[in-house]
Formats: sequence, C-alpha cells, structure tokens
Amino acid sequence: MEWKVRGIRGATTVPENTVTAMAIAVNELIDQIEAHNSFKPEDVVCVFFTVTTDLDATFPAAAARKRPGWDHVPLIDLQQMKVKASLERCIRILIQVNTMLPQSAIVHRYLRQAQALRPDLDIQFS
Repeated sequence: MEWKVRGIRGATTVPENTVTAMAIAVNELIDQIEAHNSFKPEDVVCVFFTVTTDLDATFPAAAARKRPGWDHVPLIDLQQMKVKASLERCIRILIQVNTMLPQSAIVHRYLRQAQALRPDLDIQFS
C-alpha cells in the first residue's frame, strides 16, 4: 500500500443562520467524517467549505479551527453557487487527506437534510 491524497465529501444543513447552529453542524459533520475514515488532523492536506448564500453568521472554518489539532490545517470558506430550488442553509465540505485507503473505502457523510443531495451515499451506521 502507498500513501495517496484522497478527497472526502460531505454536507449538512443548519436549522438557522446563527454562529451556534453553524458550529454545531460543522463539528458534527467533521466528527462523522473522521470517525468513518480513521485519519488525524496531521493527515489533512486542506479543507474546503462552501455555504449557501443564506448562511452568513460565521465562517465554517472558524468552527473547524477550534478543534483539537486543527489549528494548523489549511482551511478555506467559499460561497456555494446559487441554483434555483437548491437545498437551503447547507454547508458542504471537501477534505483532502493523506491516506493508505483506496478511494472505494472512503466514506462520505451527508447529514440532516443534506442526505437528499447524495441518497446513494446514505449509509446507516450504528
């Protein structure tokens, strides 16, 4: 096995445009992605967050940066392209990690209403 950079996708929604709601959602999403892909912050190459235009209370990266070991992870926030009738109050993530896992073993996590974005990846975990 050799080390590769792999992309891990995910998304979640928030009930309201507040700093607290966004921080809870970001941490829940990252917790799920970390738990199912067995990596440490030092394995992370970089993280891209996007938010829909109705979310402007805080930057998702601000919540992620407060996580233990995440203070040196390169993070960036971007605005999601506005598409008519798309999911509202949505935070998306793309984490690039160094891993020995094959791409087929990567677990992408879509939480809350964002499960509708990728029902093909909606795997129930115990």
